[in-house]
Amino acid sequence: MSSQTRPGGLLAQLAGLVFVTAGLLLVIGGVWSLLVGGPLYYLLTGLGLTLTGLLVWLRNPAALVLYALIGFIALVWSFYISGFDFWGLMPRLNIFLILGILLLLPPVTRALAPNRIATGLLGVVVALIGGLLGSSFFASPHTQEGELSTALINPVPEDPEHVPAGEWKAYGRTHAGDRWSPLKQINSDNVGQLKLAWVMHTHDFPQPNDSAEPTNEATPLAFDNTLYFCSLHQKLFAVDGATGKTKWVFDPHLHDNPTYQHLTCRGVSMHETPANAVDSSGQPVSQTDCAKRLVLPVNDGRIIEVDAATGKKCTAFGQDGEVDMRVPFQPYTTPGQYEPTSPPVITDKYVIVNSAITDNGSVRQASGATRAYDIYTGKMVWVFDAANPDPNEMPSPEHPHFHPNSPNSWAISAYDKKLNLVYIPMGIGTPDEWGGYRTKDAERFVPGILALNADTGKLAWFFQTVHHDLWDMDVPAQPSLVDVTRQDGTLVPAIYIPTKTGDIFVLDRRNGQPIVPISEQNAPQTPAPGDWVSPTQPHSRLSLRPKERLSEKDIWGATIFDQMVCNIYFHSLRYDGIYTPPSIQGTLVFPGNLGMFEWGGMGVDPQREVAFVNPISLPFVSQLVPRGPGNPLWPDPQAGAHKSTGETGLQPAYGIPFAIRLHPFLNPLLEKIGIPLPCRTPPWGSVAGLDLRTNKVVWEHPNGTMRDSLHKSSLPLPLPPFHIGVPSLGGPLVTAGNLAVLTSTQDDEIRAYNLTNGKEIWQARLPAGGQATPMTYAINGRQYIVTYAGGHGSFGSRMGDTLLAYALPNNTASATEGAKTVQSGTSASTTEGKTEASSGSTP
Repeated sequence: MSSQTRPGGLLAQLAGLVFVTAGLLLVIGGVWSLLVGGPLYYLLTGLGLTLTGLLVWLRNPAALVLYALIGFIALVWSFYISGFDFWGLMPRLNIFLILGILLLLPPVTRALAPNRIATGLLGVVVALIGGLLGSSFFASPHTQEGELSTALINPVPEDPEHVPAGEWKAYGRTHAGDRWSPLKQINSDNVGQLKLAWVMHTHDFPQPNDSAEPTNEATPLAFDNTLYFCSLHQKLFAVDGATGKTKWVFDPHLHDNPTYQHLTCRGVSMHETPANAVDSSGQPVSQTDCAKRLVLPVNDGRIIEVDAATGKKCTAFGQDGEVDMRVPFQPYTTPGQYEPTSPPVITDKYVIVNSAITDNGSVRQASGATRAYDIYTGKMVWVFDAANPDPNEMPSPEHPHFHPNSPNSWAISAYDKKLNLVYIPMGIGTPDEWGGYRTKDAERFVPGILALNADTGKLAWFFQTVHHDLWDMDVPAQPSLVDVTRQDGTLVPAIYIPTKTGDIFVLDRRNGQPIVPISEQNAPQTPAPGDWVSPTQPHSRLSLRPKERLSEKDIWGATIFDQMVCNIYFHSLRYDGIYTPPSIQGTLVFPGNLGMFEWGGMGVDPQREVAFVNPISLPFVSQLVPRGPGNPLWPDPQAGAHKSTGETGLQPAYGIPFAIRLHPFLNPLLEKIGIPLPCRTPPWGSVAGLDLRTNKVVWEHPNGTMRDSLHKSSLPLPLPPFHIGVPSLGGPLVTAGNLAVLTSTQDDEIRAYNLTNGKEIWQARLPAGGQATPMTYAINGRQYIVTYAGGHGSFGSRMGDTLLAYALPNNTASATEGAKTVQSGTSASTTEGKTEASSGSTP
C-alpha cells in the first residue's frame, strides 16, 4: 500500500485541506480588513495557516513547528487583547485549539513522522491554549463584587399617596416610580421555596393584521384583592388575586392595522373618587358611579375609563366613557400615528396623558402634546405642546390644532403629590437621526425631563439630557423620586433620571438643580450635510456606561472567521466614540438606539436608599440613505397603507433629505440565518446595585443566558445556559425583603437576586418572553409575585399570553381553598354586557 493511500495519509491530506481552506478565508478577509483600516493580524494568520496546510498535505513535519509558532502567537495576541475574559478569548482561540488537536491525532502525526521535539512543542502550545480557555471560564473580569448597606437610613419614607402595603396602585406601585414594595414575607432567605401559585391565560395573541412589533409589557395593578392589567390588543382584565380566576374582561375593540409601529400596553391607571369630589366645573361627583375607575390607554388614540367593580364604561367621561385624543386637536389623525402606550399619571382631579408618535415616519406627524383631562368629565383642562412658542396655548378657532410633529413623551411619567409636580420624560420630534429641519422651539424641551405644575401645566423647570439629539436618545424610563439623606442627616427630594446613554442624572426635584455633578464634555463633530452638532454633551458622574470607547478588543464572533467579519464591519463604519453623528457611511452608535436604560426604569428601596438596575450594552448602526432622483420627500396618500417595519430596518423619514437605516450591530453572516449574535464582546446586559447616598455602583454582574436566543433561527439548537449577559427589556421589582426580581432578559426566565450583593438566588422558566416589569401584592396575609409572560416582537422573544403568580407554599386555609376552587372550573366574565368563559389554574 502506498503512502498516499494509507489511512493516515488520507487523514493528513484532509487535515491539510482544512488548514488551507481556513487560511484562504482568513487571507481574503485579511486583505479586506486592511482595505478598511483593520489589523494585519488576519492576513498574517491566514498566510500561516495556508502554508501549514500545504506542509501537512505534503506530509512535511515542519507543519507542526510552524503551527506551534502560529498558535503561540495567537495565544499571546489573544491574551493581550482579552486578558482572562473567556468570551473575548473564545472566538480568538477556539479554532486554534481545534486545529491543534487535529494535528496531534495519532494518524496525522504518523503520516507526518515528526520528531518528538516538534510533537512536544505543538502539544505544549495546544495545552496552553486549552488551559487559558479553561481557566478563563471561571474568571469574572466583568463582575464587580460589593455589598450595599442594609441599614434602614429612612425607615418611614414619605408616602403622600398612602398606598396600603399589600396593594399596587400605579405602574411603579406609586407615581414615585420606585417599583418598591414594603412586603417582606418573601425574602432573600426563603425565595428559593417559591412555587407557581396560579396561572391565567388572556388568549390574546398577535394577529395577521397587527403591527410588525407586537409587545406585551403590562404590569398589573392590585387593589381590592383584584389584579387589573391590559393584554396585547388592550383588552382590560380583572383577575382574582388569590386564584387567578378572571372576574371580567373589557374589550375596547382596538382599531388595528399593519401601519402601526407598535402594539403596546404597559399598564392601566386607577383613580378613587374622594368624598365631596367636584369636577373641573365645580359640579358634585357621584360617590357610587365608578367609585374606583381604571384609565385604559388604547393604541388607536383613545383613553377609556372603566368601572373597576363592574368592567363597564364610566359613561360620564368624554363620549360614552371615551376620549379620542386625535380629534379635533391633532393636525394629522391617521390611526397609529398617535399611540398612547403607557399608563397616564392620575392626580386627585386629572388624567395627564402622553403618547408615542411613529418614529422616523415623516416631518408631518401628529403632535406629541401632553394633555390633562378632567378625571370625571373628560374635558381637556390644560396642554403642554413643546414645539409651540406658547406651550400652554389651548386650541382655538384661530389655532384649532396642536403644533405638528411636536416632541412627545412615550414613557411613564412620575408625580410628586406633595409638590404637585408631574415629571415627564421627553423625546425629540421625529425624524430622529437628522435634525437640520428642527426649529429652536422644537428643541427647547427635548430630550430631558419636564417638571410641570399638575393643576395648570405651567413649566416649573426643565433639564436637557442631550443637546440636538441625533441618536434617538429619548429619556426612555419613568424617573424615580427618592428622598436621599445627606451627610448632615437632612433629606433632599431627588429625582433619578435613567437615560439611554447610560447616564443617570440626579437632580433636586424641587428646582432641577444637579445633586450629582454633571460636566459638559467635547463631542465628535462633522455632521451629515445640512445638519449641525453640539460641540459638547452633558455627562453625569453617575453612569453605567463603559468608560472606554469601543475598540478592536470589543469586537466579537463565535469563531475567528465571523469575528473577522465583525471587525471588518466595525472598521467600515464611522465611530469616534459616544455621540458620533449619523452619516451616509454608516455610524456605530454606542450606547445604541435601544439604550442602556429603557422604559422599565430603576427599582429603588427608599428605606435603605439603594437601587437595582439592569443596563443594556448593545451597539446600533445608524445610516443616512440619500434619496434618489425619483424619490419623493412626501409619499402619495397610499404610502401609509403598507405594513410597518417597526423601529429597525429602512425608515422612510419623509420630508428630510435622507431615509434612515437602523439596526443592532449584529454579525451580518449569522443574522442571515436567524442567529442574532452581536458583534460586541459580551456581556450585553447586566444587573447592578447603586448606593444612592454616595451615588456609586457598588456591584455589577452579567445577567442572563442565550439558551432561548435561537428559537426563531434556522438552527433552533439548544444553547447551554451560560451567564453570558444578555440584553433585557423591562424593569425590576424591589422589596423590603432584601429582594430584587427581574423577568426582562432574552431568555425565558424569572430571576430573584439578593439586593445586598446582587447574587442570583432563585430562577424559574417562563412559558414565553417576560418583557414586562413584575409586581407584588398580598391577600389574606399571603404575598404573591406576578409577571406577565407575553413575549415581545421587537425583542425577538417567544410570544405568549400568560399571567403567572408565585408564592411560598400555602400557609393559610383560605389560600389552599382558593387553589382548589381554581382547579374545579370556570367563572362567568362580563365584557360590556356580554358573558365570556375564562379560568385560572393552579399547577
